Amino acid sequence: MNRVILIVLDSVGIGELPDANLYNDLGANTLGHIFEKYPQIKTPNLVALGLGNIVPENIIPKTNKPLSAFGKAAEVSAGKDTTTGHWEIAGVTLEKPFPTFTETGFPDEFIKKFEEKIGTKTIGNISASGTEIIDSLGEEHIKTGFPIVYTSADSVFQIAMHEGIIPIEKQYEICKIAREMLIDDLEVGRVIARPFEGTPGNFKRTSRRKDYATLPPHTILDALTANDISVHSVGKIWDIFAEKGISSHVKTANNTEGMHQTLEALQQIDKGLIFTNLVDFDMHFGHRRDVEGYAKAIEAFDEFLPKLMVALKPDDLLIITADHGNDPTHHGTDHTREYIPILNVGEKIKKGENIGTRSTFADIAATIADAFGIDFSTNGVSYLPQILN
Repeated sequence: MNRVILIVLDSVGIGELPDANLYNDLGANTLGHIFEKYPQIKTPNLVALGLGNIVPENIIPKTNKPLSAFGKAAEVSAGKDTTTGHWEIAGVTLEKPFPTFTETGFPDEFIKKFEEKIGTKTIGNISASGTEIIDSLGEEHIKTGFPIVYTSADSVFQIAMHEGIIPIEKQYEICKIAREMLIDDLEVGRVIARPFEGTPGNFKRTSRRKDYATLPPHTILDALTANDISVHSVGKIWDIFAEKGISSHVKTANNTEGMHQTLEALQQIDKGLIFTNLVDFDMHFGHRRDVEGYAKAIEAFDEFLPKLMVALKPDDLLIITADHGNDPTHHGTDHTREYIPILNVGEKIKKGENIGTRSTFADIAATIADAFGIDFSTNGVSYLPQILN
């Protein structure tokens, strides 16, 4: 293969994992429940690829002649967060999950030390939606100048600051200090700068968000770049991997930009990995438990698929997958512990081949290594021999 296009539909899981009970996720099924609760959903292209054939017993429509080699994968790593899922896709499995602070916020002792380091008090230190917390604490932040600290069901330390109160470079400096301090039992997957603007009642987040991820171990991205094979990231991939193993990148604000930038990359890159994350499914609809919004986002991706397929060359492998679940019908607002779908598409790829249930997301990394003919050590197993014509 000359190119692999790896697209992660953030949180688009396809049914509970066997250990879902350990995560309070029994019964979770992101795709299954969306199709059940929003039966008018139209996804002719995903259905034609074989999305419904992955799990025969679910409600997603089936096809007699899938256009992809299809299957699903289980997560071996402990956890159900964005970083863990992407790292396992890239060939790394984690025995210990990244810590979360949903119930209690970060320890008071840490917050005091953090405030001493940055020279100001903070407010918040609760688990909340990013839009809700700036609505509730934004005015106090403007009056006091105190950064808003908050977290979520993911392993994150987020800091919301108004760009008119704290300049953006100062915001980044504050986040870097947090990243350096959050170690050992407090080592969250990401520290995130969440700049916003506007006036009380009309606050909105700006596009200058910046993520500071913990440094990943050796991944397929590192192996590719070490072999002079380019890795181009689209969306938050750059942040999830702390810029490591990535040759070039483009940031995006939403799925529409992510899809457009993926097509742009296909016009410009002749050989290498194009690695895209489409975040809206998770950020805007999964966490907010918005079934209709989630369904319409899936429809939008489905409408994009023909443009993507036309842009593929004979030596391309397109892999469409996810990183975890976020069932909008499930309780709470957390991610859900689920299998991820895998759709493999290309001129050289067998149509209708069922790759079954893969034992780890890392099979994707092993397959990518195989596609480029490079050595990469992982506990994943390549399924490329099974799907090649």
